[in-house]
Amino acid sequence: MPISATNAQDAAAIQAAITKVAICDRSHWGRIRVSNDDRLRFLHNQSTNDFQSLKPGQGCDTVMVSSTARTIDLVSAYILEDAVLLLTSPSRRESLFQWLDKYIFFADKVELKDVTEETSTFSLIGPESDAIIEHLGAGEIIGKSYGDHQLVDGVIVAVGSGLAAPGYTLILPTAQKEQLWQKILALGAVELSDRAWETLRILQGRPAPDAELTDDYNPLEVGLWQTISFNKGCYIGQETIARLNTYKGVKQYLWGIRLNAAVEVGSAIAIGDEKIGKLTSYTETTNGHFGLGYIRSKAGGVGLKVQVGETQGEIVAIPFVSHEYPE
Repeated sequence: MPISATNAQDAAAIQAAITKVAICDRSHWGRIRVSNDDRLRFLHNQSTNDFQSLKPGQGCDTVMVSSTARTIDLVSAYILEDAVLLLTSPSRRESLFQWLDKYIFFADKVELKDVTEETSTFSLIGPESDAIIEHLGAGEIIGKSYGDHQLVDGVIVAVGSGLAAPGYTLILPTAQKEQLWQKILALGAVELSDRAWETLRILQGRPAPDAELTDDYNPLEVGLWQTISFNKGCYIGQETIARLNTYKGVKQYLWGIRLNAAVEVGSAIAIGDEKIGKLTSYTETTNGHFGLGYIRSKAGGVGLKVQVGETQGEIVAIPFVSHEYPE
């Protein structure tokens, strides 16, 4: 079957994100501003990472979890001088706002504001992102830690592309969106569509709500160790996560699966007649078929040959997640 023009464009954009630089418009993702005196303590108590150790100009990824440590969303947080800006998955914007609001009690000095409509978000992805950041006047941020950010001409420029690839996240007033978008394209970035982002996210193993992030899984099963503080004390879901870590109780892990053919999301993953997991995401690329799925930890890991639905697959590592217990 001939490659369509759109698919050819997607393939070229994905290649640019891997070898040069691509730009993806993530403005449909949610942005929630958390302000007032208790904002850091509040977010510290509502998610897996350590907010109280962060200073303005820093940031982190964190997981919002239920009381039984089931995943709600993977969120990027940026600590501003007077607020914290949360970047949420598109499908979790409203429910996460309501969920956070539910935990603000009378004495809490915390205010939430959904600023999605008045702001925009771009991701610069790829090894040549630094040159564009220099052109935008944000060169000081190059080489800084993940989540570190600075404000340049009203634009928050943060280290981290949102994927397991070098790059930056830009958050800006919507009034500046078109001008900045055109400027970045003129500097050589290739436009990456939402469809191409989805392919890259699956290839790299970034978990998504309603696929890898659901009531069926906890952050350790996903492999989001970098988002979890084991020293911060009590927070929603903390007891379950601490117990799983202490007793090495993770029963399944998220892996990549190189597939021989197309397969339906939700298909059982098996060895012989024994079901060992479930496929959660699937994409087709110019290099073949690829999926994400949870595999029982006792079944094995990288190199394991499996049956997925009616096709064959092999388990491979994915760079966004880790299944190593931290020392």
